[in-house]
Amino acid sequence: MRAPSYADAGRRLRGRSDILGVMTTVAIIGDGPAGLSAALFLAKNGHEAVVYGQDKTAMHAAQLHNYLGIDDVSGTDFQTAARAQVTGFGAELRDEQVDAITQQDGRFTVHAGDDTRDADYVILAGAKATRRLADELGVDIADDRVRVDTENRTNVDRVYAAGRLVRANRSQAIISAGAGAVAALDILAREAGKDVHDWDTPPKE
Repeated sequence: MRAPSYADAGRRLRGRSDILGVMTTVAIIGDGPAGLSAALFLAKNGHEAVVYGQDKTAMHAAQLHNYLGIDDVSGTDFQTAARAQVTGFGAELRDEQVDAITQQDGRFTVHAGDDTRDADYVILAGAKATRRLADELGVDIADDRVRVDTENRTNVDRVYAAGRLVRANRSQAIISAGAGAVAALDILAREAGKDVHDWDTPPKE
């Protein structure tokens, strides 16, 4: 018997109705651990997660020995596995650089080259290049980092930030992944109108 794939799990779990609200579109700028983690939680729970990034994350210069549950993995192998996991659950990875994000009537429009995409939420999960987008959106930046609350919300409604943009000099892959998950869970909770606990149990024999 073959092991179930991410795509198999994604098809099964996207059919859940216990925590889903109305499907929303979340634009995630950055495809490192923070952005991919957010995309995983959102896509797994039936929302449209669109990740913008060109796979140029600093993870490709890393060797991980401090990621809980993994003895030793190169950052490149980690990224390859993470990208396959999120696409298996239905997230969309776009190999594009975001030029601008505009906001009108409570929604956002992401401009990337000749493409535009509307979104209900934005998660800024890139590094220094994403700071310009944060500035343009009016996000609060102090001491060279984006200010967020405990749910990784910025001062701009429906705009979140995670990863090196928030912790430039104290960034770790495992912290960034956790921050992306925190932002995603807050979006899931807002859309569901209740606290969300994304918990799965092993399949019955």
